[in-house]
Amino acid sequence: MQRLTGLDASFLYLETSSQLLHVCGLMTLDGSTVPGGYNFAKFKRRLDIRVALIPAFRRKLHNPLWNLSHPVWVEDEDFDLDHHLHRIGVPAPGDRRELAELCAHIAGQPLDRSRPLWEMYVIEGLADGEVAVLLKMHHASVDGVSGASLITYLAGLAPDSDPPEPGQNGKENQPAPGQFSLLRNSVTSVAKLPFEVARLLPDLVGMVPQWVGKALHGKGMPVPFTAPRTSLNGTITGHRSVAYTSVSLDDVKKVKNAFGVTVNDVVLAMCAGALRKFLEDRGELPDDPLVATVPVSVHERTERDHGANKVSAFFASLPTHLADPAARVFTLAENNRLAKDHHQTIDADMLQDWAQFSGATMFGLAVRAYSALRLAEKHRVVQNLVISNVPGPPMPLYLLGARITGLYPLGPVFHGAGLNMTVLSNAGKIDIGLLGAWELVPDLWPLAAAMPAALEDLLAATP
Repeated sequence: MQRLTGLDASFLYLETSSQLLHVCGLMTLDGSTVPGGYNFAKFKRRLDIRVALIPAFRRKLHNPLWNLSHPVWVEDEDFDLDHHLHRIGVPAPGDRRELAELCAHIAGQPLDRSRPLWEMYVIEGLADGEVAVLLKMHHASVDGVSGASLITYLAGLAPDSDPPEPGQNGKENQPAPGQFSLLRNSVTSVAKLPFEVARLLPDLVGMVPQWVGKALHGKGMPVPFTAPRTSLNGTITGHRSVAYTSVSLDDVKKVKNAFGVTVNDVVLAMCAGALRKFLEDRGELPDDPLVATVPVSVHERTERDHGANKVSAFFASLPTHLADPAARVFTLAENNRLAKDHHQTIDADMLQDWAQFSGATMFGLAVRAYSALRLAEKHRVVQNLVISNVPGPPMPLYLLGARITGLYPLGPVFHGAGLNMTVLSNAGKIDIGLLGAWELVPDLWPLAAAMPAALEDLLAATP
């Protein structure tokens, strides 16, 4: 029986019609590379073959009334690709703005929980003759790393790559368990919770004073609720805005080598520079640095062998208050070093272990009350936005025969943090996806345009 971990299930419990917790990947494709040329029927046949070999695309939630713990994954015995694959056309003239508006509309629609939690939209009619694909998957089933891995299972290194070998893509899904079996298993899981608390509590009690002490003395990551308020930080609805862009990975590495910092430092410095320009043009640049939540993969550190989400997170101080690009790089490098050292004091599995105690009723009621009372606008800001850096393929990939020319990840937004910036390295580029809450940031294209400009500023400032 494959039960969701508490962390995976939390993304279900925290989801509402305004706070949608799926992740999207926008891929632009060169259909001319498909052997014999692109057509939708051929694309669908090739996708059907791969989905049949990848269990993650055929599993659905099973959560009857007699289940007292988190839901379980089961095989969808009635799986039908037509429920998940959709063919649509982008409105004329079919440029990137129309494509982004269409993706924003799709990103604002919830997934059907009675079926496997993913959808794929093949978007035709683009002005440049390309085809776009928007893949939407629920965060309960993937994190950034596992989502990128699933895309590579669908894709290949050549237009005519063979499908993945059976057995390479995770355990096969089980059929729905019997009523008594599920009840017995869930009762056992619930009965273990008090013992889990007793096991985990001493480590938490020992860690908290050390963690808080470092934060208060400025020797670690920023303290929550210290971020400056901007128009990005308010109550959100289900309406979304989208924009995307790309920069050269070689240029990022030039800055990295010149300043003696990491690629992640340069990416965050580029984001900080773009945000400074964006907020300055809106007349709301704060005097204090912005605070970003940065998800961190713990796939290499975790001791847990189950669950889709193997992540932690740290708070990063973004020096948007500094006008000098070089000063932003050096400040970020030092801030990140302290934040990472601070973050390493937290066990890699702590978030996943404590998330086991999450409950659907408690979380659901809390989020709905938080939204209805607009509490995000009444307390101090926890964080301004989410910035995620996901490692992607270093070589060109072909999705079902079509070369992927752009791969733009679009992460979720939350009450109080209405902007998500996700970057992904892709075959010598860094593709950047921006997703926002429409009421807070209806036009993200100025921010997208500011990203390459911020990188140019960093190149000009290199020693």
